[in-house]
Amino acid sequence: MSPVEPNSAGTPSRTCRLVTLGCKVNQYETQLVKEALARHGYREVNEDEIADLCFVNTCTVTANGESRSRQVVRQLAKSNPGTRTIVVGCGATRSPESFRQLPSVHEVVTDRRELPDVLQRYGVVEFPRGIERFEGRKRAYVKVQDGCALRCTYCIIPQVRPHLISREPQDIEREVRQLIANGYQEIVLTGVHIGHYGVDLRRRTPGAPRIRLWHLIDRLDKIPGHWRMRLSSIEAAEMTDEFISSVSSAEHLCPQFHPALQSGSNAVLSRMRRRYTREKFIDIVDQLKEALPHPGFSTDVIVGFPGETDEEFAETLDVCRNVGFTKIHAFSFSAREGTPASTFPDRVHGHVIDARIKALEDLELQLVQSFGENLKGSRIEVMVESIHPDHPDLVVGTDERYCPVILAGRISDLGQLRETLVIGVRQGMLLGQGSEVWHV
Repeated sequence: MSPVEPNSAGTPSRTCRLVTLGCKVNQYETQLVKEALARHGYREVNEDEIADLCFVNTCTVTANGESRSRQVVRQLAKSNPGTRTIVVGCGATRSPESFRQLPSVHEVVTDRRELPDVLQRYGVVEFPRGIERFEGRKRAYVKVQDGCALRCTYCIIPQVRPHLISREPQDIEREVRQLIANGYQEIVLTGVHIGHYGVDLRRRTPGAPRIRLWHLIDRLDKIPGHWRMRLSSIEAAEMTDEFISSVSSAEHLCPQFHPALQSGSNAVLSRMRRRYTREKFIDIVDQLKEALPHPGFSTDVIVGFPGETDEEFAETLDVCRNVGFTKIHAFSFSAREGTPASTFPDRVHGHVIDARIKALEDLELQLVQSFGENLKGSRIEVMVESIHPDHPDLVVGTDERYCPVILAGRISDLGQLRETLVIGVRQGMLLGQGSEVWHV
């Protein structure tokens, strides 16, 4: 948050701390609040200064996420005596009383749509419709929709997020243009279920033209300039022929996709109430591979879903190997009370889950190495994110396929897109020109 001057009465600005747990959607929503507070005289401070107001955006996708959220609230109360804490997010919606009883908590917002009204009590009389920057990051997230209409047996999110709500495309375009004008060269479109973008717009405006995610991509792709956009997680079932046709012709869209696999076993997918089979998932990936040059794929895998056998997990490894994921976010099953899966029998032992996660991690290293070898000799464009900690003449970033890259660069390259030639791959990192000095 940019420093602000004293208010019109000449009194010092109020101070605040903002902490976000969880997903990209939470991070976007916190940025909205951050900009609202800054416009009304609040100055963000770090751990060295006491904050008058603390804001915690919580997570509940796993039990650990919710527990960590409560821990953060306690820590803020201890390090900021006398502060007033506002708690929002999925954890606050699911378990409001568990947060209300914590020290320093003045507000627990169970419905995000009420947040602008709550902030009025703290001097924020106008809430922004979009963000202008994304502080602390080299890429900016733009939330395009909220809510999920699915009912996967393990997932608590549909119970703590609103029904499907899509933002108007002109509002999204205006926000993206503003972020590009402010120097952001990578925009990530995010949402709770972005594949359902636009489903609700025609219901809200009878007679309006049909709008889906691929229409939004086509619209944003017309924005001129040296920039790129990326999609966050999207369901394989939403990767339709229309979607594939759109992404294959989009000039600014990164050829990288994150379809959440969760399991490669049809039996487990059925128990999860997912909407695809392993065969359908692989077919969709193959279509994208045919439509785009060397697209990158990452995914999520739930390990140890109730009843998951060794044979069923082996099917997951097989699908991951077939697709060639360059990033596998593997996490253990977390039983969320109120979901069907929380009552399923045949829980998998922790040591078995740990071994399976290790197997996925080992496979990921092999797949990343193989993917990188196939890119040797090709030119890539890297979003530069940091200076190498051991070599000041090297920078670290991610390419359009979301592969980590080391290349020659300087501090002025931070936040910029830089082209380089892939000369090798080492320990899961692509090596760009000038990286020969890096030794491990």
